[in-house]
Amino acid sequence: MGKIVYLMGKSSSGKDTIYKRLLEQDTVRLRKIVPYTTRPVRAQERDGIEYHFTDEAGYQELLKKGEVIEARIYHTCHGIWRYFTVADNTIDLSVQSYLVIGTLEAYEQISRFYGKDRVIPVMIELDDGIRLQRALDREKAQDHPKYEEMCRRFLADAEDFSSERMKSAGITQTFHNDELEQCLLKIIDYLIKCGA
Repeated sequence: MGKIVYLMGKSSSGKDTIYKRLLEQDTVRLRKIVPYTTRPVRAQERDGIEYHFTDEAGYQELLKKGEVIEARIYHTCHGIWRYFTVADNTIDLSVQSYLVIGTLEAYEQISRFYGKDRVIPVMIELDDGIRLQRALDREKAQDHPKYEEMCRRFLADAEDFSSERMKSAGITQTFHNDELEQCLLKIIDYLIKCGA
């Protein structure tokens, strides 16, 4: 039986890099779950790869069909952005384990939908100063940097990933990404022990 490996952590903690590396390794074979969003496409992103990009009408249609498993809404400096997971017939836990990246709130919703025993949480942590510098560097590289939104996300992370919320969600294992290769080895060992 497959599992869903749920990768999460504060913004700019290295989740995207770890996500890509976990998909590439052979020790634990994981297939990605591509989430949906209504936010604008960033430079270098492609529809169906990082996200399925849609608009509010597209979200409402999927919701009406009962296909939205979990959803989050963010009131950003640029309007409302939604991130959500859809039961779009690409997930079959009877034959495959999957990897998805998201928030603590989404992890809790996915766990309720599939059952906590089928979802393995992987929480990534990194020093706040390093995260802030990474976020700034990434935003500078965008065609139209959104610094206000970057700051909002950074500050929201303190609440979204507070120790109280992590404890409430049952997150007891975290992985410090101060050295990528060591962090990856620890995550892979953990996933093997959890039966991914």
